[in-house]
Amino acid sequence: MTIKTDKDKFFISLPEPVKMIIKTLQQAGFEAYAVGGCVRDSVLGRVPDDWDITTSAKPSQVKELFCRTVDTGIKHGTVTVMYGKEGFEVTTYRVDGEYEDGRHPKEVTFTASLEEDLKRRDFTINAMAYNETDGLVDIFDGIGDIKRKVIRCVGNAQERFNEDALRMMRAVRFSAQLGYDIEEKTKAAICALAENLCKISAERVQIELLKLVVSPHPDYLRIAYETGITAVVFPEFDKMMETEQRNPHHCYSVGEHTLCSMRNVPPDKVLRLTMLFHDIGKPDVAFRDENGKDHFHGHPEKSREIALKVLRRLKFDNDTIEKVCTLCRYHDYKIMPEESSMRRAMNRIGTGSFPAIFQVKRADALAQSDYLRREKMEELDELEKIYRRVIDEKQCVVLKDLAISGKDLIAAGMKPGKKLGEVLGMLLEEVLSDPEKNNREYLLKQADAYRQGT
Repeated sequence: MTIKTDKDKFFISLPEPVKMIIKTLQQAGFEAYAVGGCVRDSVLGRVPDDWDITTSAKPSQVKELFCRTVDTGIKHGTVTVMYGKEGFEVTTYRVDGEYEDGRHPKEVTFTASLEEDLKRRDFTINAMAYNETDGLVDIFDGIGDIKRKVIRCVGNAQERFNEDALRMMRAVRFSAQLGYDIEEKTKAAICALAENLCKISAERVQIELLKLVVSPHPDYLRIAYETGITAVVFPEFDKMMETEQRNPHHCYSVGEHTLCSMRNVPPDKVLRLTMLFHDIGKPDVAFRDENGKDHFHGHPEKSREIALKVLRRLKFDNDTIEKVCTLCRYHDYKIMPEESSMRRAMNRIGTGSFPAIFQVKRADALAQSDYLRREKMEELDELEKIYRRVIDEKQCVVLKDLAISGKDLIAAGMKPGKKLGEVLGMLLEEVLSDPEKNNREYLLKQADAYRQGT
C-alpha cells in the first residue's frame, strides 16, 4: 500500500507545464506524478535540472492527449511531451524484466501500480513522487534518508546493483554531491559487485566520474577506491592511493594529496580534472634514496602521458583533454619572479591555459605539508603580481603580439618558407627578453640582419 504524507507538509512548486501535463492526464482518468530526481531536489530546496513525470496511462494514451509528442523511449514507455520549446518525459508505470547486460532490462511490463514502478528505482531519495492532489508519495522513506543523510538502495541492494551496475557509481556520486554517507548494506553490496562495472560503457563511466569530480566533495572518490570501484574503472588512481611520499614537502600519500588538492580548486571541470591527474605519474617514477627520501623526477611529463591515455579511454572531448594535459605537464614548472621568466613561461605554456596555472600551483602547495608553505604562497603571490603587470602592459609573449608579421617580412623582400619562420622566432626571442624591442622599425632592421646572417 502506498504511503502518502501530509500534502501540506511537503509543498513542491511545480512548473506550469508540469502542472498542465499532470492535470491533463488526471482529467482523462489516469494517475500522474512528478517523480525521481526533480522531487528529491525540490525537497532539498534545489532547482531541478529537469522534470520527469510518471503515469498510469500507456504511451499510446499519452500521445492521444497531447498535440506534440516525441517517441523518445517508446519501447520502455517514455513519450516526450512538448510544451513550447521544452520537452518533458512522461513514462508509464512499469516493471522491469530481466537485466541481461548489467545495465538495461531486456523488456518492460506496464503496470497500473505506482508502488510497483517506484520499487524498481535505485535509491530511496530518488523513489519519491509528487502531485498537488496527493502530495508526496514516499513508500521507501526517502524523506527519512534525507534527514539521516544516507544513500540507501530501494529494497535489496544486491538486486538493484545486479540490475544496473552503474548504480554503484551513482551511489558514490550522490554521496559526493549531497555530502551523505552510503548505508552499510548498500556499501557492502558495492564491495561485493564492483567487478560488474566492467560491463559499463566508457561514456557512462565518464559521466558519473565527472559529476563526482565537480561535486562539493570530490574527495569522496576515496569511497570509490575503498569499495573497489576505481580498481575496475580507474586503476591508475589505486596506484596513487598506494604510493607513499616520504619527503619533507608531503604529509600524504600521492592519492590523498590528490584528493586534498581537488578540494582546493573551484568546481570547474578542467581544474578538478587537472588536480586529479597532476601527480598520476608519480607511482611510475618513484625512487627512494639511501636516506629513505622519496623522489619523483620527471613526474609531470609522465602524468601528462597517463592523463592523455585515461582521458581518451573515458571518451573525454579533445578540448578538455588538451587543457588538462597542458596543465599537468606544467604544474611543477619553475617560474622565476622576473618579467622575462614570466613572459617565457606564458609563451611556453600558452596564454589560454596560463591563468589557471596559478590556481593549480596554489592547490598543489596547499595539499602538501607545512614545510616552506608560507614561502611558497608568498612566491605565488609575487608571480601573480608580475603576471598581472605583463598583461596590463600588453607585453608581447606570443608571435601574434609582435609588432611585425610574416606579411611584413615578405613585403620587405623575404621569401616565404622555413627561413621566414626562423627569423620570426628569433625576433620573438629578443622581445621576450626585452619588450622595449617590440617596435616595427627595430624588428624590420633586425630581421634584415638575421636574413643576411649578420
